[in-house]
Amino acid sequence: MNREAHILGSRGVPAGYSGFEYLAEHLALYLVENGWKVTVYCQLPGPGDIYEDDWRGVHRVNIPIEHPGALGTIFFDWKATLISVKRPGTMLTLGYNTAIFGLLYRLKRIRNVINMDGIEWRRGKWGPAARAWFYLNDWAGCWLGNQLIADHPEIARHLETRVASHKITLIPYGADKVTSPDTRPLENLGLTPGAYSVVVARPVPENSILEIVTAFSRIETTSRLVILGDYSRENEYQGSVLDAAGPNVVFPGAIFDKEIVGALRYHARLYVHGHTVGGTNPSLVESLAAGAAVLAHDNKFNRWTAGDGAMYFSSVDECEANMRQLLEDDSQVEAMSAASERRHREVFQWPRILRKYEELL
Repeated sequence: MNREAHILGSRGVPAGYSGFEYLAEHLALYLVENGWKVTVYCQLPGPGDIYEDDWRGVHRVNIPIEHPGALGTIFFDWKATLISVKRPGTMLTLGYNTAIFGLLYRLKRIRNVINMDGIEWRRGKWGPAARAWFYLNDWAGCWLGNQLIADHPEIARHLETRVASHKITLIPYGADKVTSPDTRPLENLGLTPGAYSVVVARPVPENSILEIVTAFSRIETTSRLVILGDYSRENEYQGSVLDAAGPNVVFPGAIFDKEIVGALRYHARLYVHGHTVGGTNPSLVESLAAGAAVLAHDNKFNRWTAGDGAMYFSSVDECEANMRQLLEDDSQVEAMSAASERRHREVFQWPRILRKYEELL
């Protein structure tokens, strides 16, 4: 059996930013421990030459990219593809945003397993050209990938409209359980355990930030609402969120430190999740792993992920009503917290997930 794997599509390891990075890190270390030779392709900011090194037994191909944003990611994926296509092993591509490059693997008869992520072309933040690019690559991934991974049943159903079901494997995202984290990060932000709710999301309309802030700001309470992320009045939508915020809404900026964010989730009274599209959202899974009581936007993606133990809203008024109830009802919050822990334990623990990836590779 070929026990050599290449992991592409994330910013690389060690993880420090996105869900795909944490998946790449956990999986790479797991495979190395089980006797695999693993190469991870890492995107570095700025100019420089491509170089290779090793990290905790994982071989890394480090690719400096000067271009920022989505264009830089495309350049990175192209360079990673050109390097990996010359090497033996199975490819694991995280995301389909540049799946068209997988044509090179097909021509070389190299096996490529693609995690198809969410339905990116439906996201409201993209303009017509970007949506067309994502739509094309959604189809390209289905055609060119040898096997497809869906991280959510709804993503699997979407893929089944394009390929045979035997080509699709359902493997959700995972998260490490959070237990008794330090409270010092809260103290540094002026927060008290249990006396705040938290939102961890990009500041874009599809994540319902404006609706959540508007709902909370209608409530007279000493509790706080903490909104992670960078907000600027130069951005029209972000400015509207800032304008809607009452005195107890806190904007500490973007925080990527995993320990701090884990502590914020664990000690929060509520984790409020406004995402309206996507598959298994990593931030929501990580909140389940922290045992946070979850109030989420009511859609089929969130309902499957968080399960029956969460509460849901579909409007500003419903969000406000649920918040009012949960800010007062301690027993309900405790029950929801226990349900989150149970949901994480049953579905989203890494050992089971990593075994499935290894079997598929």
